[in-house]
Amino acid sequence: MNKRTEKIRELASNLLKDGRVDLVIGFSTGTIPMGSHPDLAKRPEQTEKFIWDNNCTLNLTNYLANRNEKTGIIAKGCDSRNIVNHIVENKISREQLHIIGVPCTGMIDKTKVAASAGEEILAYSEDKDDGSEFSITTAAGTKTLKKQDFLKDNCSRCMHRNPVIYDDLAADLVDEPVIDDPFSDVTAIEEMTSQAKGDYFDTLVKDCIRCYACRNACPLCYCPTCFVDESGPQWVGKGQNDIDIKTFHFLRAFHCAGRCTDCGACVEACPMDINVRAYTRKLVKDVYDIYGWEAGLDTEKRPPLDTFNPNDPDDFIK
Repeated sequence: MNKRTEKIRELASNLLKDGRVDLVIGFSTGTIPMGSHPDLAKRPEQTEKFIWDNNCTLNLTNYLANRNEKTGIIAKGCDSRNIVNHIVENKISREQLHIIGVPCTGMIDKTKVAASAGEEILAYSEDKDDGSEFSITTAAGTKTLKKQDFLKDNCSRCMHRNPVIYDDLAADLVDEPVIDDPFSDVTAIEEMTSQAKGDYFDTLVKDCIRCYACRNACPLCYCPTCFVDESGPQWVGKGQNDIDIKTFHFLRAFHCAGRCTDCGACVEACPMDINVRAYTRKLVKDVYDIYGWEAGLDTEKRPPLDTFNPNDPDDFIK
């Protein structure tokens, strides 16, 4: 058991013992190698199931909206930024929360690891306390890999690894990286011809099965009725029509504009390995370029598309 897991269990257990929270939301080991799943503890002894490793990729903020209990939650940098979003959008109050922050150096991309393995992964373990090296076991044997070579793309571009708000820390703060061009992936698409862009997005979503896992995993998608489920009027068809699929992805992305923290939960949840971040990343870049805004960094400020200022940039008006 690594030191982060040990500290998380200790802090979560003490919160419940002291009655400072009614429950704690964290991660437990999944049923398959390299798996983890969100879990909940209401009694101190239940915190013994909590873990923290390179596979804790989903965003636990998804389980906070409209809670009435005093809640403890485990949060890495991107999670904490989404917690800020929920506070700003009045989905939960700061006073209800006790945040156990976990400084993060990134999560591993299971797809990349599986491709490297070339066959079914039978077991996973972390060889160093900080998770910088890990081992996978297949029928061919065990091999050790470096975390840095298998980071999720959003993690490799993350500039806010430390929690932006927290009450306790499960580890020491880490150095925040300086990235010369964090949006090089978006720029590469922007520089394509119109035809190439169309072909790119056609190919991107050609395998989409409309399961809505990306929506369900996203901590920003908490509308009581999603636009794709509306029937009066019906905005989007229910089948596999190409236009309906694209409409869903484009509109969901625009609903996240100025709010998305690029946590990658949407990609992690997709059973078809679709990089749906390609939609939201463009909007993250545009909001940053136009307004200098990064979502989830300040509980006192509202997103730029949620406010009006007479001096707002209006170059887009012709």
